[in-house]
Amino acid sequence: MTVTPAFSLPADELIDLFQIGEIEIEGRMPYSSNATMLVTVSDENERSHKAIYKPGRGERPLWDFPPDLYKREVAMYRLAAALGWDVVPATTIVTGPMGEGSMQAFVDADFSEHYFTLHEEGVSEIDLMKLCLLDFIGNNTDRKSGHCLLGKDGRIYGIDHGLSFHAEFKLRTVIWDYAGDPVPADLLAPIAKFVEDGPPAELLCLLDRLETDAMMTRAGALVAEQVFPEDDTGGHRWPWPLV
Repeated sequence: MTVTPAFSLPADELIDLFQIGEIEIEGRMPYSSNATMLVTVSDENERSHKAIYKPGRGERPLWDFPPDLYKREVAMYRLAAALGWDVVPATTIVTGPMGEGSMQAFVDADFSEHYFTLHEEGVSEIDLMKLCLLDFIGNNTDRKSGHCLLGKDGRIYGIDHGLSFHAEFKLRTVIWDYAGDPVPADLLAPIAKFVEDGPPAELLCLLDRLETDAMMTRAGALVAEQVFPEDDTGGHRWPWPLV
């Protein structure tokens, strides 16, 4: 059976395209609290792909996160890449029409589908498990159901990671269906290697020392406990709205 690719180019070529290509803004994405622009990026080699551009200057200031949330979008992609998990679309830092920001490959998805529907239908459960673990290690404070997108390749991709990697534990997610279950060995192994080897330089440069230490502590806890995280707050670790 022929599988339709989710993206027109491999991740490394998408990163290259986003960094050197010409950026054309198509419009602003609806329902976004920060400036989130749909763009088309093209180059002289006739490569082209739609992307989501989040400029730092379009961010709304937050009391509990420093500015430049776009760097955390890139950090989550680099964390996923360090674990060998292709569940975050290719993401990099660019200097675009509105200044420096993140550029992430656009997922052409059926937006009526989201975590709750995908989990109920049993779609690509291994990807949902990876996102669950990634959210814990990366301390994602805003994993809404609508942030899980089904690509044309049948894989699930996670988006919107700007509110991640805080030094204080702030996990909020809708992915609790695996809580307390054993982590499969093939998912635990790359986490153990990540703990042993330490984070790569391209991830370290995006986080401060406290954020890095907290990330490695969470990863180490997963390796030690070998079970999916549980909500120990009585239900306060859910985002709002849920979708």
